[in-house]
Amino acid sequence: MDQALTGPSREGRKELDNLLQFLRAGDSLVVTRINRLARSISDLQDIVRYLEDKKISLICTQQPIDTSNAAGKMFLNLLGVFAQFETELRRERQLEGIAKAKAEGIYKGRKQSYDHGRVKQLKANGLGVVEIMRQTGISKTHVYRILNKRCI
Repeated sequence: MDQALTGPSREGRKELDNLLQFLRAGDSLVVTRINRLARSISDLQDIVRYLEDKKISLICTQQPIDTSNAAGKMFLNLLGVFAQFETELRRERQLEGIAKAKAEGIYKGRKQSYDHGRVKQLKANGLGVVEIMRQTGISKTHVYRILNKRCI
């Protein structure tokens, strides 16, 4: 699945944008869980503010949230904070695991999809970027990235 669809950002979540545009004053947006709606506390607050401005209530079926009352709004914010905390903890654990694996020589990152040595050799032979692109089928951006890398 595309990162934009699963990451903490609303960017790329076209169906959510379509849904928000479709809702009208007096409607209720019903979701199963708050983490299915927003990926971060700021994202959640933006969505809730948008819904409040449009006079649309938010109801979660698996969590006691109904933004038509004060208790529901408070609980929504608490759940949003905990959801973001959980996301950040998961990310920290992931980074710790990667660092440990790198230190042990287990994790070396994604395999190179281009022959960096060939690109560097072609450049050393005096070829320009355009000719390297033609011979390797690699985009200009990737050729420059390979040539500008300090360690391979």
